[in-house]
Amino acid sequence: MSKRLLVKNGRVLTLDKSIGDFSNADILIEGKKIVAIEPSIDATDCEVIDATDMIVMPGFVDSHRHTWESLVRNIGPDWSLVKYLENIYYGNLGSLSRPQDSYVANYLGALEALDAGVTTLLDWSMIISPDHSDELIRGLQDSGIRAVFAHGVPGDGEYWSRDSVLEAQDSRRLKKQYFSSDDQLLTMGLAIRGPEFSSWEASVNEIKLARELDAVCSMHLGFGTWGSVDRSIEKLHKAGLLGPDLNFVHANTLSYGEYKLIADSGASISVTPEIEMMMGHGYPATGLFIENGGRPALGVDVVTSTGGDMFAQMKSAIQSERSRVNEVTLANSEMPVQLNISTRDVLEFATIDGAKALKLNHKVGTLIPGKDADFIMVRTTDLNMFPINDPVCAVTQCAHTGNVDSVFVAGKAVKRNGKLLNVDLDGLRKIAYESQEYILTKFAEKKHVQQ
Repeated sequence: MSKRLLVKNGRVLTLDKSIGDFSNADILIEGKKIVAIEPSIDATDCEVIDATDMIVMPGFVDSHRHTWESLVRNIGPDWSLVKYLENIYYGNLGSLSRPQDSYVANYLGALEALDAGVTTLLDWSMIISPDHSDELIRGLQDSGIRAVFAHGVPGDGEYWSRDSVLEAQDSRRLKKQYFSSDDQLLTMGLAIRGPEFSSWEASVNEIKLARELDAVCSMHLGFGTWGSVDRSIEKLHKAGLLGPDLNFVHANTLSYGEYKLIADSGASISVTPEIEMMMGHGYPATGLFIENGGRPALGVDVVTSTGGDMFAQMKSAIQSERSRVNEVTLANSEMPVQLNISTRDVLEFATIDGAKALKLNHKVGTLIPGKDADFIMVRTTDLNMFPINDPVCAVTQCAHTGNVDSVFVAGKAVKRNGKLLNVDLDGLRKIAYESQEYILTKFAEKKHVQQ
């Protein structure tokens, strides 16, 4: 097969302001790189991909997902945050898997993401042992997804000990063994608990470790009743620790000034709007961050309680933010005239802004020559899509996972004609159900003993 691809006649959303979008264009790819995007490319010795009646756009970037929870998907749509934490952490579901279950979980979760057009994700992992880490990484590798593997702390009862620390020795091993090169699909991050859930000393040491390893440092912070009390961003700022390699997940209840501190430092916020609104984290911080000069990234968070796609997150993010501002206008006995956030904004949150949060915007997030060819093709001939008037609106407000026809990661097809490639779904179902049964049986036994 030719190492060159020519994607022909697509409606191309590059999401790059210097190039713009195209009502009809071709994309030439050599190896894993985009080399040209033009209305008509005359090239030979290419595998031609017909993108007629397709929207061609960057793959989605999910900046925060607990990927292993694919094995316990849809178990907790009626759980509040407190109930979720009780069932997943505190030595419960999050600590009961075997290494082989961890492999299945991440493989299944990553394939779910790819099938939905998510080409990049940050896997915020809970670690039970080094063997579990190895298997979680192997699951991501085998799926073909681009991912930041964020190495975390144990999912057992130690997670909630403020004195427990991330296994720095194993983090260094993983960096050397799996992530020594930046020129690969998987890169490294750290999933730390941060100052609201661990000691200040542990947080400082783990941020320093992340910088030693050149890893994105992600932490849950500023939500529920914790964020409005601790003012952790102010503390991090005073300690000189804020920076573009820090990623704050949720950040619903920060002070107005703290959003500005994050934006000014170049740090990122991952908003997971569906989960935050349903579980009780607080109202999504989308608009407050924008008002202070930031650009939020989006994430699915947990498939225990919602689906693993970014279409739903875009809709939730845009409508919750519009509602927040509209309510203020209505309270003043006025009708909203101008909506405060656009569909293009939210599409950028789900692509290029997510890539920036994961320190991958030099590779992905927009379609331009020189970047890796991570892109998806969305059918416009489906009943919920045609006739197309505004392709950006169509993707953000009308499309769903069933419209994703093709997915390419680094120039390699992982989904074509609506089907994942090189995946034994029957075999995957078998091992997924076996792992699910093991975990839930152990969970039931533990609950019985506790009673």
